[in-house]
Amino acid sequence: MVRRLEAQGITDQKVLEVMRRIPRHLFIANSLWDHAYADHPVPIDRGQTISQPYIVALMTQALQLTKTDRVLEIGTGSGYQTAILAELARHVYTIERFADLSEKARKLLTEAGYTNISFLVGDGTLGWPEAAPFDKIIVTAAAPEVPKALVEQLAEGGRLVIPVGGRQLQTLLALTKEGERLRREELCACSFLPLVGKEGWPDEETWLQHLL
Repeated sequence: MVRRLEAQGITDQKVLEVMRRIPRHLFIANSLWDHAYADHPVPIDRGQTISQPYIVALMTQALQLTKTDRVLEIGTGSGYQTAILAELARHVYTIERFADLSEKARKLLTEAGYTNISFLVGDGTLGWPEAAPFDKIIVTAAAPEVPKALVEQLAEGGRLVIPVGGRQLQTLLALTKEGERLRREELCACSFLPLVGKEGWPDEETWLQHLL
């Protein structure tokens, strides 16, 4: 997997080493272990997915993490991305809207020995104001636009990596906060599940009712 990531243009050796070390298969169902290291998303509970390794590596590399960083992660999911962040940063604050996913990830990561992760169940589009500001923010679901709350909670000079666009196709962005503006870098086209919340998309039932 790591050799493939290198061939795909991932150059951050710290990211590659962490992804070489963390057992990705432990974050998915046993029945899907054959797919754990393939370069495609893998389903987890609640209709969510664990992103393909390339996207995980690209987003992590784009954050430009240091060991002093306080990181906010929107979308705990299986906890795989959370573990990678925890290896590279000082502390990770991770928000998940599904309580059972959050608890499962918390148990797995605690048993793995991580002590620098805080978990919250709630609306990720609103961030975690009590713990702000954050040096880095990563959003692992697609937003129609960048949530204002996350921009407000990003420290000066901080970086925010987020997919932005429609419900099917998006552009993965790396944004750097420079005073009142965000310097924008487009990383690639992508397709993430929607970011549901007050400053994101409505849930599926509300969305379907809107279409009808």
